[in-house]
Amino acid sequence: MRVSARLLPVPAALAASALLTGCFASTEATGTGAGGGERIRVAMMQPPRSGLSPLSDDAFKLSRWSTAETLVKLNADGDAQPSLATEWKQSGRSWTFTLRKGVTFHDGTELTAEAVVRSLTEAATASPKPRILDGVELTVKEGGAGTVVVTTAEVDPLVPQRLSSPQLSVLAAKAYRGKTVNPVGAGTGPFELTEVNGTSSAALDRYDDYWGGKAKAPGIDVTFVPDGTARAAALRSGEADIVEAVPVSQAALLEKDLITEVPMPRTNTLYLNTEKGPFKDPALRAAAREAIDAESIVKGVYEGRADVAEGLLGPALPWAAGLREPVRRAKAGDPSGKSITIGTFTDRAELPEVAAALQQQLKKAGFEVKLEVREYANIESDALAGAFDAFILSRATVLDSGDPAAYLYSDFASDGSFNISQLADPAVDKALHKAGTTPTGDARRRAVVDAEAAVLATDAAVPMLHERVIQGDAADVVGTAHDPRERELVTLDTHVK
Repeated sequence: MRVSARLLPVPAALAASALLTGCFASTEATGTGAGGGERIRVAMMQPPRSGLSPLSDDAFKLSRWSTAETLVKLNADGDAQPSLATEWKQSGRSWTFTLRKGVTFHDGTELTAEAVVRSLTEAATASPKPRILDGVELTVKEGGAGTVVVTTAEVDPLVPQRLSSPQLSVLAAKAYRGKTVNPVGAGTGPFELTEVNGTSSAALDRYDDYWGGKAKAPGIDVTFVPDGTARAAALRSGEADIVEAVPVSQAALLEKDLITEVPMPRTNTLYLNTEKGPFKDPALRAAAREAIDAESIVKGVYEGRADVAEGLLGPALPWAAGLREPVRRAKAGDPSGKSITIGTFTDRAELPEVAAALQQQLKKAGFEVKLEVREYANIESDALAGAFDAFILSRATVLDSGDPAAYLYSDFASDGSFNISQLADPAVDKALHKAGTTPTGDARRRAVVDAEAAVLATDAAVPMLHERVIQGDAADVVGTAHDPRERELVTLDTHVK
C-alpha cells in the first residue's frame, strides 16, 4: 500500500500544493503494471537539459533509471567491474573488451561490436565531448570474436573507469538517426524508456528480456520537480515513492525512517574568475578565501548536515586527507570596495542561501557583492563563458570515472570543458597531466593530491563544504539504491510492497 497522506504545516502545504497539482497525475493513471505490482513514482530534482541525450549530464538520469548501460561499471571502491563487457585486457595504448553475449537492446536488436563502436565513436567525436574524455583522444574499432578495441593517443591507465561513465552508454542504432541522440527505446537495461514529456515527466516500462533478469517493479514514472519543498511534500503526502535530493531545510519535517543521509563525493565550491575582473588579482582571490567562514555556512544553511572542506576532495575519498600537506598561497590584499557579481542556481535549494551568506561575509571583508540566481539550465552557459566574477557550484568530484583526476582536469586544466574559473596555469596543467597519466594505485593518489594542491595554491577555487545526499524513500519501497556517485537509484530489485 502507498504511504498515507500526512498533514503539512499550513504555509508549506499552501506553497507546495500549487507546485504539485497535476505533477503526478500520469502516475496515478498507471499505478499498477500488467505484470503485477506498483509502478515506482520518482520525483527528481533537475529536468532534462538536453532531451535526455546520453552525451550530456542527462546521461546520469538514464543510469539512475536503469535504462542505459555501459561496458563497465564501478564497485563501491571505484574499481572497474563487468557490465556489457565481461573482461578486458591492455596492450600499450589499446584495450580489448569482450562483449557480453545474449544482450538485446529495447528495440529487439542485438548488442554487437558494431553497435558499441557506433556509440563510443559518437561520444568521442561529439562537440563538446563528454567530460570524461577531456584531454583524451580515443578511437574504437571492432576486434575479433565479439570484441572491441579502444585505443588512446597516449597510454591511459583509466580507460576501463572512463568507460563506466553514463555519458558513454551503449545504445541501439535507432538512437543515432536524428540530429540528436534519442535514448527512447534504445537502451539495454531492465527498464525501457517509453515516453518523455519535455521537462515535466518521463515513463519507463519493465523490459522482460533484460540479460540480467526480470525487474521486480513493472515500471517507473518520473516527474521533474525542481522545487525542493515540493519534492519533500510529495513524499510526505504519499504522491511519490522515491524523492531525489531532499533539501536540508525539509529533512527535519520528514520522519527519520523515510530519509537516508549519505556522505558523498560532492564539494560546494566558490569558483573565482581568474581571467578578468577583480579576481584576476591573486591578492583579491586570497582576500575572498580568507573572508569565507565555511563552518558558519555548514551550521546555518546545512544545519550540520555537511562537512567543512579541507580541500577539493572530501571524506568520500578518505585517502586524500592523509596525503595532504600545507599549501602555500598568495597573501590577501585589500578589496577596497571592489564590486563583484556572484552567480549560482536554484536547483539545489541550499545554494541561494549559501550565496546570501557569502554575500554578507564578503561585504564584511570590504567587497561590494551582487547576486545573480537562476535555474541551472539558464545559467550554466554564462558561468562557463566567464560571465561572473565568482560562481557557487555544488560539484561531484568523482562522478564520471570514480577517479578525481578527471574532475580536476575538467574544471581546472587550460583546455578543461568545465573551467568556470577560466584558469590557465602552467604549473596546474603540469600537475594535472601527471595525475592523469600515473598508473592506478598509491602513486596516482599522491599525484592527484599534488594536483589538488596546485589548484588550491592559485585560489581559483575555494572549497567550502562537502555535501551529504539526503534521499527520501516511502516506507513501502524496498531495494532503492543509495549511491554517493548518483549513478544508481531504481534498480532491478527496487519495488513497492
